Amino acid sequence: VNLQLFRLSFHLRRNDHSIYAGIFLPFRRNTHSIAESHRQRVKYPHLLHRNLSLVYIREKFGSVGSKRTKSKKEFWKSQRKAAYMKTDMPFYGVQKPDRALIYKQLKKDFKPNSQKEYEEGVRALWDLDHREEKYTALTLACQNDEFITSKSLPLFEELIRVGAWWDFVDVIAIDLVGRTLLKERKILKPVMYKWINDDNFWIRRTAIISQNKHKQETDEKQLFENCLTCAHEKEFFIRKAIGWALRDYSYAQPQSVKKFLKDNRQKLSPLSYREGAKQLMRVGAIKST
Repeated sequence: VNLQLFRLSFHLRRNDHSIYAGIFLPFRRNTHSIAESHRQRVKYPHLLHRNLSLVYIREKFGSVGSKRTKSKKEFWKSQRKAAYMKTDMPFYGVQKPDRALIYKQLKKDFKPNSQKEYEEGVRALWDLDHREEKYTALTLACQNDEFITSKSLPLFEELIRVGAWWDFVDVIAIDLVGRTLLKERKILKPVMYKWINDDNFWIRRTAIISQNKHKQETDEKQLFENCLTCAHEKEFFIRKAIGWALRDYSYAQPQSVKKFLKDNRQKLSPLSYREGAKQLMRVGAIKST
Protein backbone atom coordinates (compact mmCIF):
# COMPACT_ATOMS: atom_id res chain seq x y z
CA VAL A 1 0.00 0.00 0.00
CA ASN A 2 1.37 3.38 -1.00
CA LEU A 3 0.88 5.69 1.94
CA GLN A 4 1.05 9.46 1.83
CA LEU A 5 2.09 11.92 4.49
CA PHE A 6 -0.13 14.91 5.09
CA ARG A 7 1.14 18.13 6.61
CA LEU A 8 -1.09 20.17 8.90
CA SER A 9 0.26 23.66 9.39
CA PHE A 10 -0.21 25.31 12.76
CA HIS A 11 1.05 28.77 11.90
CA LEU A 12 2.56 30.51 14.88
CA ARG A 13 4.36 33.78 15.31
CA ARG A 14 6.98 34.23 17.99
CA ASN A 15 8.97 37.44 17.78
CA ASP A 16 10.15 37.58 14.15
CA HIS A 17 9.71 33.87 13.40
CA SER A 18 6.82 31.81 12.22
CA ILE A 19 6.76 28.23 13.32
CA TYR A 20 4.99 25.45 11.50
CA ALA A 21 4.18 22.32 13.38
CA GLY A 22 3.95 19.72 10.66
CA ILE A 23 1.84 16.75 11.62
CA PHE A 24 2.17 13.73 9.39
CA LEU A 25 -0.50 11.11 9.06
CA PRO A 26 -0.05 7.81 7.22
CA PHE A 27 -3.13 8.12 5.01
CA ARG A 28 -3.58 7.43 1.34
CA ARG A 29 -4.04 10.56 -0.73
CA ASN A 30 -7.51 10.71 -2.24
CA THR A 31 -7.42 14.06 -4.08
CA HIS A 32 -4.80 16.27 -5.70
CA SER A 33 -1.13 15.87 -4.79
CA ILE A 34 0.42 17.44 -1.73
CA ALA A 35 2.86 19.33 -3.94
CA GLU A 36 0.01 20.91 -5.90
CA SER A 37 -1.99 21.88 -2.84
CA HIS A 38 0.88 23.33 -0.83
CA ARG A 39 3.65 24.41 -3.16
CA GLN A 40 2.61 28.08 -3.06
CA ARG A 41 2.20 28.16 0.73
CA VAL A 42 4.72 26.12 2.60
CA LYS A 43 8.17 24.64 2.39
CA TYR A 44 8.54 20.93 2.80
CA PRO A 45 10.29 19.39 5.77
CA HIS A 46 12.76 16.55 5.57
CA LEU A 47 11.48 13.28 6.89
CA LEU A 48 13.31 12.67 10.15
CA HIS A 49 12.07 9.15 10.58
CA ARG A 50 10.44 6.48 8.46
CA ASN A 51 7.32 6.60 10.63
CA LEU A 52 7.43 10.33 11.33
CA SER A 53 4.68 11.82 13.48
CA LEU A 54 5.98 15.34 14.08
CA VAL A 55 8.60 17.69 12.72
CA TYR A 56 9.05 21.38 13.30
CA ILE A 57 10.01 23.81 10.57
CA ARG A 58 11.15 27.30 11.42
CA GLU A 59 11.17 30.01 8.83
CA LYS A 60 12.20 33.58 9.39
CA PHE A 61 9.62 36.09 8.23
CA GLY A 62 11.10 39.33 6.96
CA SER A 63 10.56 42.37 9.11
CA VAL A 64 9.34 42.18 12.68
CA GLY A 65 7.26 45.29 13.40
CA SER A 66 3.61 44.32 13.66
CA LYS A 67 4.49 40.62 13.71
CA ARG A 68 6.29 41.10 17.01
CA THR A 69 3.22 42.85 18.47
CA LYS A 70 0.93 40.13 17.22
CA SER A 71 3.28 37.54 18.62
CA LYS A 72 2.83 38.96 22.11
CA LYS A 73 -0.94 38.87 21.74
CA GLU A 74 -0.91 35.26 20.61
CA PHE A 75 1.47 34.33 23.42
CA TRP A 76 -0.83 35.78 26.06
CA LYS A 77 -3.85 34.16 24.43
CA SER A 78 -2.17 30.79 24.78
CA GLN A 79 -1.30 31.55 28.43
CA ARG A 80 -4.88 32.59 29.24
CA LYS A 81 -6.22 29.51 27.52
CA ALA A 82 -3.97 27.23 29.55
CA ALA A 83 -5.01 29.01 32.76
CA TYR A 84 -8.69 28.68 31.85
CA MET A 85 -8.27 24.97 31.18
CA LYS A 86 -6.25 24.58 34.40
CA THR A 87 -3.56 22.65 32.57
CA ASP A 88 0.18 22.66 32.13
CA MET A 89 -0.24 21.22 28.63
CA PRO A 90 1.17 23.73 26.11
CA PHE A 91 -1.04 25.65 23.72
CA TYR A 92 0.08 27.04 20.39
CA GLY A 93 -2.45 29.83 20.75
CA VAL A 94 -4.13 28.93 17.44
CA GLN A 95 -7.73 30.13 17.64
CA LYS A 96 -10.76 28.11 16.60
CA PRO A 97 -11.31 29.83 13.19
CA ASP A 98 -7.73 29.10 12.19
CA ARG A 99 -7.98 25.51 13.39
CA ALA A 100 -11.17 25.12 11.37
CA LEU A 101 -9.21 25.82 8.17
CA ILE A 102 -6.80 23.03 9.04
CA TYR A 103 -9.66 20.65 9.81
CA LYS A 104 -11.32 21.52 6.50
CA GLN A 105 -8.14 20.75 4.58
CA LEU A 106 -7.68 17.51 6.49
CA LYS A 107 -11.18 16.33 5.60
CA LYS A 108 -10.80 17.38 1.97
CA ASP A 109 -7.50 15.73 1.21
CA PHE A 110 -7.10 12.71 3.44
CA LYS A 111 -9.20 9.86 4.66
CA PRO A 112 -8.34 6.61 6.44
CA ASN A 113 -9.31 3.52 4.47
CA SER A 114 -9.36 0.97 7.26
CA GLN A 115 -10.01 0.67 10.98
CA LYS A 116 -6.28 0.32 11.52
CA GLU A 117 -5.48 3.54 9.64
CA TYR A 118 -8.25 5.37 11.50
CA GLU A 119 -6.99 4.40 14.94
CA GLU A 120 -3.33 4.95 14.05
CA GLY A 121 -4.08 8.40 12.66
CA VAL A 122 -6.07 9.47 15.72
CA ARG A 123 -3.39 8.17 18.07
CA ALA A 124 -0.57 9.80 16.08
CA LEU A 125 -2.16 13.20 16.59
CA TRP A 126 -3.30 12.51 20.14
CA ASP A 127 0.23 11.58 21.22
CA LEU A 128 1.59 15.00 20.25
CA ASP A 129 2.32 17.55 22.96
CA HIS A 130 0.06 20.53 22.30
CA ARG A 131 -3.62 20.74 23.10
CA GLU A 132 -4.60 21.93 19.62
CA GLU A 133 -2.99 18.78 18.22
CA LYS A 134 -5.20 16.66 20.47
CA TYR A 135 -8.21 18.68 19.31
CA THR A 136 -7.18 17.77 15.79
CA ALA A 137 -7.06 14.10 16.78
CA LEU A 138 -10.66 14.30 17.98
CA THR A 139 -11.70 16.18 14.84
CA LEU A 140 -10.15 13.47 12.70
CA ALA A 141 -12.03 10.87 14.72
CA CYS A 142 -15.33 12.73 14.26
CA GLN A 143 -14.87 13.36 10.53
CA ASN A 144 -14.92 9.68 9.57
CA ASP A 145 -18.41 8.47 10.38
CA GLU A 146 -17.91 4.95 9.00
CA PHE A 147 -15.41 4.27 11.77
CA ILE A 148 -17.59 5.65 14.57
CA THR A 149 -18.78 2.20 15.56
CA SER A 150 -18.51 -0.21 18.46
CA LYS A 151 -15.20 -1.42 17.00
CA SER A 152 -13.73 1.97 17.94
CA LEU A 153 -15.15 2.00 21.46
CA PRO A 154 -11.87 0.83 23.09
CA LEU A 155 -10.13 3.77 21.41
CA PHE A 156 -12.79 6.21 22.58
CA GLU A 157 -12.59 4.88 26.14
CA GLU A 158 -8.82 5.20 26.11
CA LEU A 159 -9.05 8.84 25.00
CA ILE A 160 -11.54 9.61 27.78
CA ARG A 161 -9.37 8.09 30.48
CA VAL A 162 -6.21 9.76 29.23
CA GLY A 163 -7.78 13.12 28.32
CA ALA A 164 -9.61 13.41 31.65
CA TRP A 165 -10.85 16.98 31.16
CA TRP A 166 -14.12 18.38 29.91
CA ASP A 167 -12.90 19.88 26.62
CA PHE A 168 -11.75 16.43 25.49
CA VAL A 169 -14.30 14.23 27.22
CA ASP A 170 -17.42 16.07 26.10
CA VAL A 171 -16.51 15.80 22.42
CA ILE A 172 -15.76 12.11 22.79
CA ALA A 173 -18.89 11.48 24.87
CA ILE A 174 -21.35 13.20 22.53
CA ASP A 175 -19.81 13.10 19.06
CA LEU A 176 -18.11 9.70 19.23
CA VAL A 177 -19.62 7.50 21.96
CA GLY A 178 -23.03 9.17 21.54
CA ARG A 179 -23.11 8.65 17.78
CA THR A 180 -22.06 5.04 18.26
CA LEU A 181 -24.83 4.55 20.81
CA LEU A 182 -27.36 5.96 18.38
CA LYS A 183 -26.21 3.56 15.65
CA GLU A 184 -25.73 0.46 17.79
CA ARG A 185 -27.93 0.85 20.82
CA LYS A 186 -28.25 -2.88 21.49
CA ILE A 187 -24.49 -3.19 21.81
CA LEU A 188 -23.77 0.12 23.57
CA LYS A 189 -26.70 0.18 26.02
CA PRO A 190 -25.23 -2.42 28.41
CA VAL A 191 -21.84 -0.72 28.09
CA MET A 192 -23.33 2.57 29.25
CA TYR A 193 -24.95 0.80 32.22
CA LYS A 194 -21.50 -0.54 33.07
CA TRP A 195 -19.84 2.85 32.60
CA ILE A 196 -22.28 4.62 34.91
CA ASN A 197 -20.76 2.61 37.78
CA ASP A 198 -17.13 3.02 36.70
CA ASP A 199 -14.62 4.32 39.25
CA ASN A 200 -13.52 7.05 36.81
CA PHE A 201 -15.96 9.97 36.99
CA TRP A 202 -15.13 11.03 33.40
CA ILE A 203 -16.43 7.64 32.24
CA ARG A 204 -19.55 8.18 34.34
CA ARG A 205 -19.96 11.66 32.90
CA THR A 206 -19.74 10.14 29.43
CA ALA A 207 -22.50 7.65 30.23
CA ILE A 208 -24.74 10.51 31.41
CA ILE A 209 -24.29 12.88 28.45
CA SER A 210 -23.87 10.23 25.74
CA GLN A 211 -27.50 10.74 24.67
CA ASN A 212 -27.23 14.49 24.22
CA LYS A 213 -28.47 15.40 20.72
CA HIS A 214 -30.48 12.16 20.46
CA LYS A 215 -33.73 14.12 20.82
CA GLN A 216 -36.74 11.84 20.18
CA GLU A 217 -34.47 8.81 19.86
CA THR A 218 -33.28 9.16 23.46
CA ASP A 219 -33.68 6.10 25.64
CA GLU A 220 -35.55 7.95 28.35
CA LYS A 221 -35.48 5.10 30.86
CA GLN A 222 -31.71 4.77 30.67
CA LEU A 223 -31.18 8.53 30.79
CA PHE A 224 -33.23 8.96 33.94
CA GLU A 225 -31.71 5.86 35.59
CA ASN A 226 -28.19 7.09 34.90
CA CYS A 227 -29.02 10.51 36.33
CA LEU A 228 -30.39 8.98 39.52
CA THR A 229 -27.47 6.57 39.84
CA CYS A 230 -25.09 9.52 40.17
CA ALA A 231 -27.47 12.03 41.76
CA HIS A 232 -25.88 11.64 45.19
CA GLU A 233 -22.38 12.54 43.98
CA LYS A 234 -20.69 15.77 44.99
CA GLU A 235 -18.38 15.90 41.98
CA PHE A 236 -19.08 19.14 40.07
CA PHE A 237 -18.64 17.60 36.61
CA ILE A 238 -21.15 14.86 37.43
CA ARG A 239 -23.73 17.25 38.82
CA LYS A 240 -23.28 19.53 35.83
CA ALA A 241 -23.57 16.56 33.43
CA ILE A 242 -26.88 15.48 34.95
CA GLY A 243 -28.33 18.96 34.53
CA TRP A 244 -26.98 19.25 31.00
CA ALA A 245 -28.40 15.88 29.92
CA LEU A 246 -31.82 16.71 31.36
CA ARG A 247 -31.87 20.18 29.81
CA ASP A 248 -30.92 18.77 26.41
CA TYR A 249 -33.72 16.20 26.59
CA SER A 250 -36.22 18.81 27.75
CA TYR A 251 -36.21 20.30 24.25
CA ALA A 252 -37.58 16.99 22.91
CA GLN A 253 -39.75 15.86 25.83
CA PRO A 254 -40.45 18.79 28.16
CA GLN A 255 -43.25 17.07 30.07
CA SER A 256 -41.16 13.99 30.82
CA VAL A 257 -38.28 16.06 32.14
CA LYS A 258 -40.64 18.29 34.12
CA LYS A 259 -42.13 15.25 35.83
CA PHE A 260 -38.71 13.74 36.49
CA LEU A 261 -37.46 16.97 38.06
CA LYS A 262 -40.58 17.29 40.20
CA ASP A 263 -40.48 13.67 41.39
CA ASN A 264 -36.75 13.71 42.15
CA ARG A 265 -36.05 17.23 43.31
CA GLN A 266 -34.91 16.07 46.74
CA LYS A 267 -32.49 13.56 45.19
CA LEU A 268 -30.91 15.97 42.73
CA SER A 269 -28.34 18.55 43.73
CA PRO A 270 -29.39 22.20 43.38
CA LEU A 271 -26.95 22.53 40.46
CA SER A 272 -28.38 19.51 38.62
CA TYR A 273 -31.94 20.69 39.17
CA ARG A 274 -31.21 24.26 38.14
CA GLU A 275 -29.36 23.23 34.98
CA GLY A 276 -31.95 20.61 34.07
CA ALA A 277 -34.85 23.04 34.51
CA LYS A 278 -33.24 25.97 32.72
CA GLN A 279 -35.08 25.56 29.40
CA LEU A 280 -38.36 24.70 31.11
CA MET A 281 -38.08 27.85 33.22
CA ARG A 282 -37.32 29.85 30.09
CA VAL A 283 -40.60 28.78 28.46
CA GLY A 284 -42.61 29.03 31.69
CA ALA A 285 -43.18 25.29 32.16
CA ILE A 286 -41.51 25.49 35.58
CA LYS A 287 -41.52 28.53 37.81
CA SER A 288 -38.07 29.98 38.37
CA THR A 289 -36.86 29.80 41.94
